[in-house]
Amino acid sequence: MDRIMQMALILVCQSELWQKFQLQVYAAIRQRIDLQCKLPHLDRARVGEYVKRRLAYAGASHDIFSDNAVDEIFRFSSGAARLINKVCTHCLLYGAQNGRRIIDDHMVKFVVQGELA
Repeated sequence: MDRIMQMALILVCQSELWQKFQLQVYAAIRQRIDLQCKLPHLDRARVGEYVKRRLAYAGASHDIFSDNAVDEIFRFSSGAARLINKVCTHCLLYGAQNGRRIIDDHMVKFVVQGELA
């Protein structure tokens, strides 16, 4: 059947699904996975770089998040890119709605407690 049915599948999942694949019942699927990539959590310094790169890619010409804000983002996200993106997006929306040019740590705390907790 493998010779006849040519198909490539890209599977993107969280680690919990990979843990399920470790069960014997899923051995056939697990054996067909040729490549695995895992995104590790970022440390504090890399979170700051990540936020700056994403903002530069979006066209920002100056820093929008203060260093203390990045500290709070790291504290909330533990370095998980998905959560960094989420909190930054919420903070940027809140800042734009309130006419803020700089996102500070107080604003990050407010957004996290009000919208993401």
